[in-house]
Amino acid sequence: MPAWMTTFYADWGPLLRIVLSIVAALLLRALLQFAIRRIVRSITKSVRRIEGITKEDSPLAQARLLQRTETIASVLGNLATWGLTFTVISVVLTEAGVSTGAIVAGAGILGAGLGFGAQSLVKDLISGLFIVFEDQYGVGDSVDLGQAEGVVESVGLRVTQVRDLEGTLWFVRNGEIMRVGNQSQGWARAVIDVAIEYQSDVHLAQEALARAAKSIDGKAIGEPEIWGINALSGDQIVLRLVQKTKPEDKDEVARTLRLAVKSEFDKSNIKLVSTANAIYVNVKN
Repeated sequence: MPAWMTTFYADWGPLLRIVLSIVAALLLRALLQFAIRRIVRSITKSVRRIEGITKEDSPLAQARLLQRTETIASVLGNLATWGLTFTVISVVLTEAGVSTGAIVAGAGILGAGLGFGAQSLVKDLISGLFIVFEDQYGVGDSVDLGQAEGVVESVGLRVTQVRDLEGTLWFVRNGEIMRVGNQSQGWARAVIDVAIEYQSDVHLAQEALARAAKSIDGKAIGEPEIWGINALSGDQIVLRLVQKTKPEDKDEVARTLRLAVKSEFDKSNIKLVSTANAIYVNVKN
């Protein structure tokens, strides 16, 4: 090696290594971001192909899938960026002659203090990650989170936004969610309880319920189920009709079933129980 190159490397070697480390980190970050986008895009396409999800068929499912994909990509991208950043900083400090051991020890103490003071924030973030990766719920799902019940409008790493029936938007911290009741995954049941008078013909009422269930449109899944007498007292008999439906059609199917049940009961002259209590008074002349 020529003498001038040796001298040049001796004088400018640390700066060259710093520049090369930064350039290498930027290139590696770009490659990782590209790989993450490719992987997430391929996963998205495979899920759409398996589940048959299209924008026209289910815009809420599309929004949920898109949000989940973007969240996962963002988390992976941030992990890659911060990891490369700390590596480059360590290289720069080492080349500058600064002892990284003391800095790492101090940063560890500071990080422990911050972690102790921000336990709830860390808990929220970790819970948010598990909610996203496990797909516990997503945008458009009807959920019961304990603290709030309604339709999910946004799923973040720290908070989940839920709009209730009255229009109130609830911000629920992910770390405070102890249980999740998701009413929008798979299938649902429309449960109709009908209270008829005690003297009514139960078999006739069940036949009327069956006719009512078969008269609704094609939003039902499978055959209706008459579960028979669900409650019995001295003045009424409660019959239960159950119909499996898609989660998003449950309320509409339930309303349609109630209307059909009323129509069939009117035709069969079956009377529903009255909430008014009859009082008999014996008047003596």
